[in-house]
Amino acid sequence: MAVRTRVEIPSDAPATRRVHMAAFPGPEEADLVDALRRDAAWLPELSVVAVDERELVVGHALLTRLQVGDGWALALAPVAVAPEWQRKGVGTTVVRAALEAADAAGERLVVVLGDPGYYARFGFVPAARHQVTGPYPGNEEYLQALPLAGYDGRPHGVCRYPAPFSSV
Repeated sequence: MAVRTRVEIPSDAPATRRVHMAAFPGPEEADLVDALRRDAAWLPELSVVAVDERELVVGHALLTRLQVGDGWALALAPVAVAPEWQRKGVGTTVVRAALEAADAAGERLVVVLGDPGYYARFGFVPAARHQVTGPYPGNEEYLQALPLAGYDGRPHGVCRYPAPFSSV
């Protein structure tokens, strides 16, 4: 079975929540997506879903506005794939689609706090290489950055995640 990606539409919200609830052991990531939808950081054109041939949401990747130093970048989080679709390339497909949408929108930098072994496939490198640091001490090796086509060395500095991230 193949999937295709598209921008999430408002009627996808319940299905997207179900994917996050199934992919993670608790409701934190699903609650985070719901809270981000109500936050100024929300960029609806950068909430990307993977759907199967029946148009059922099976994966989701979210990019939201993130302050870095005195500039703006994007945070990649959360990413979720329905358990029955995991290890079939759906996560890679939906993340690539979100990153391509960000690049096409003229965004400059994406930051992710996650497994370096997984996110390296997309071109993420340690954020420190781009003079980006995180707000969470002790997680420096997991903070990574991906410069997009419009990246000119800015922004750089300390990341300040939107308020909804403080609940995760």
